[in-house]
Amino acid sequence: MNPHLWSWAALGGAIACEVVATGFLNKSEQFSKLAPTLVSLGLYGVSFYLLAQALRTVPLGVAYAVWGGLGIVLTAIVSIVVFKQRLDWIAMVGIGFIVVGVIIVNAFSKAGGH
Repeated sequence: MNPHLWSWAALGGAIACEVVATGFLNKSEQFSKLAPTLVSLGLYGVSFYLLAQALRTVPLGVAYAVWGGLGIVLTAIVSIVVFKQRLDWIAMVGIGFIVVGVIIVNAFSKAGGH
């Protein structure tokens, strides 16, 4: 597999693990439930490992912006769909700005090396 493609796949895996880990963090009830706590900590570990692998070819600033930005957006979606939490319109506008920022970095920046 192309090393650059592998790096982006690793970044996608890191984002997915971080989002699922955050969901289990919510289920751990402030680390008072052992199983969700252990799943959360394990998935955060895998997420950081995959993020480190992504840094082989993806610049740190770009990788972290994508990881953090998409992690925030996807976690917000999980909080709405799975946990039935509500976001007000200000929160949604802010999340929209994050999405626009990630798109700008990936579509127009030469820093990503694509």
